[in-house]
Amino acid sequence: MQPIARSIAVLLGLAALPALAVEDGKFAEFNGVKIHYIDRGAGEPIALLHGGTSNLESWVAPGVVANLQKDFRVIAFDARGSGKSDKPRDPQAYGRQQALDVPRLLDALKLPRAHIVGFSLGASTVAQLLTLHPERFLTATQAAGAGRSPAAANDPRIEVEAAEIAQGCISRSRLYRQAPPNAKPTEDDYRKAEARCRADPNFDQHSVAASLRGYRDQAVTPEQMRAVKVPTLGIVGTLDHTLKEMQELKRQRPDLKLVLLEGVSHTGPTGIQGRPELVTEIRAFIASQRSQ
Repeated sequence: MQPIARSIAVLLGLAALPALAVEDGKFAEFNGVKIHYIDRGAGEPIALLHGGTSNLESWVAPGVVANLQKDFRVIAFDARGSGKSDKPRDPQAYGRQQALDVPRLLDALKLPRAHIVGFSLGASTVAQLLTLHPERFLTATQAAGAGRSPAAANDPRIEVEAAEIAQGCISRSRLYRQAPPNAKPTEDDYRKAEARCRADPNFDQHSVAASLRGYRDQAVTPEQMRAVKVPTLGIVGTLDHTLKEMQELKRQRPDLKLVLLEGVSHTGPTGIQGRPELVTEIRAFIASQRSQ
C-alpha cells in the first residue's frame, strides 16, 4: 500500500483496513445501548479507547492489544456509534454518555479501577473522565488528544465534518486536516476512501456524524484539568496536528509527563498508533507509577 493510501486507511480505521475477526467479542448493554468489547489477558486492567471514525480494531491491528495482554487484562471496546456496538443517531446519545460507558463497563466487569489509554477522540474522552470519575483510574494516557476546551468543543469545523460524513461517508476536510504534512490525500484517495467506507457494514455514517456533533458535550475547562490528580502520560508526535494542544495541556498540568515522538504523525504511515514507542512509553509510565 502506498504511503498516502495507507494514510487514508488509518484515518478511516476499519472502514479502510482488512477485516480482522474478533471472535472473543462480548456485549454489555447500558440504558438500551449495546457495547461490543474484548477482554483479554490477566493482571491489572487497562482500558483502550479508540479514535473517532474508527473502532477497537485500531488497537488490534498494530499489535497493541497482543503486546499489552502479556502482562495486563486488556479491555478494548467499540465506542457507541462504531464497530459492532449500537449506533444511535441522536447527538445527545454521545458526548458525556459516550464517556460514561467506560465506568459502566468497568462496573459490569466488577473492576473498581483500571489504567486507561485513549487516542485522539479516545484521549478527549479520557480527559473528560478524569474530571468526572478520577477515582476509577490508576493511571491515564492521552495519546494525541488533550481534551476539548469549551472553544474546541464548539469549533464550527465539527459541524462541517459531521455534515460531510453524513452526506458522503467520509469528511474530506477532516482527512486533510489530520493527514501528516507529507502525505496529504489526493482526489483519487478520497474516492477510494469513500468506496471502502461504504463497503464496511459496521460503519454507519449517520451515527458517526451524530458522534461528532456530540463533541460539544465533551468540554472540559482549564480549571478542571488543573485539578486532576490521576498520574497522566501525554504522548504525541512532532508532526501531529494536536501537538500544540498537548503542549498547552502540559502548561496547564505541570505534573503531566509529556513525551514527544520525533517524526510521528496523527495518522498515516508514521501514525502514532502503529509506532512501537507508544506501547513502550505506556509500559514505562505504568511501571514508574508502581515504583512510587
